[in-house]
Amino acid sequence: MAGGALVTTSAAEFRAALPEGGVLLGIDTGTRTLGTALCDAGWRFATAAKPIAKGKFARDKAAIAALIAERDVKGLVIGLPLNMDGSESPRSQSARAFARNLVPLALPILLWDERWSTQAAERALIAQDLTRAKRAGRIDSAAAATILQAAIDALAGGGLE
Repeated sequence: MAGGALVTTSAAEFRAALPEGGVLLGIDTGTRTLGTALCDAGWRFATAAKPIAKGKFARDKAAIAALIAERDVKGLVIGLPLNMDGSESPRSQSARAFARNLVPLALPILLWDERWSTQAAERALIAQDLTRAKRAGRIDSAAAATILQAAIDALAGGGLE
């Protein structure tokens, strides 16, 4: 794919843009932080990474670019917050704008339905017996890992839409 400037909600299109697989970076655009997660090059497991404190977009983009370079990331999976009925919300439009602003990084971008990801991440952190304060600092990256795991399960398992 020339230039890597694909932004899609189709796992099949995203998969086609990455014929060799590779490390993916998952991003959950929280209100105060960008939760991040990384997966292995074989798309088997996603792991929460360090969150990025949100600031000016140029700084956020530079932090994402540094993580991409450090881990040799081949594609991005960004959570798309949809309403429970599947319709888009103002937060959905914000996630789409965020993805469009990352196009200059020249990587394919998959927007992945993130309904229930924060709730699933919260349950997992509670199961680890973390205090409310510790959960608050980790929730966005845990949600990013949940989003990324769902995406790589579809990508690796052939459950493509």
